[in-house]
Amino acid sequence: MKLNLGCGRDVRAGYVNVDIVELPGVDKVFDFNRFPYPFGDNTFEEVYVSHVLEHAEDVVGVMEEIHRICKNGAVVKIKVPFFNHHNAFQDPQHRHFFTLASFDYYTDDFKLNFYTKVRFRILSKKLKASWFGSIIPFKSYFLNMLAMIFGELAEEIYVELEVLK
Repeated sequence: MKLNLGCGRDVRAGYVNVDIVELPGVDKVFDFNRFPYPFGDNTFEEVYVSHVLEHAEDVVGVMEEIHRICKNGAVVKIKVPFFNHHNAFQDPQHRHFFTLASFDYYTDDFKLNFYTKVRFRILSKKLKASWFGSIIPFKSYFLNMLAMIFGELAEEIYVELEVLK
């Protein structure tokens, strides 16, 4: 099974589409800030979370719930706004901001990983160039460095994590 957590209007075929708002195509309505989620342990093989975590009251708690409802080896695909882009700040409901290192806190080899016991392996992480950043022909390393200074070059972080149990 696959979960589309906080789907909004991005309803995906083959997924259990959930949101806090009852919209067309939403399979289950619940508040992702309230734990536990209405799913059993080890239910999902994939979770898609697009532009949800920045709204969370407790990001670590949400990550722990995602970990709980996923099977060992499940893939979690996350999109969040890049902290230095105006989109990160324009929505008054955004509570958290992310860098490429934000998800390192859930890995075994990060020295500040003591906030939670749940573990993930980072499969990939990258910045998505904004329309302005896409016209600059730099590799992602250079885009990352420039985006730290000039926020409008990158607008989104995409991370794929593997659940470790």
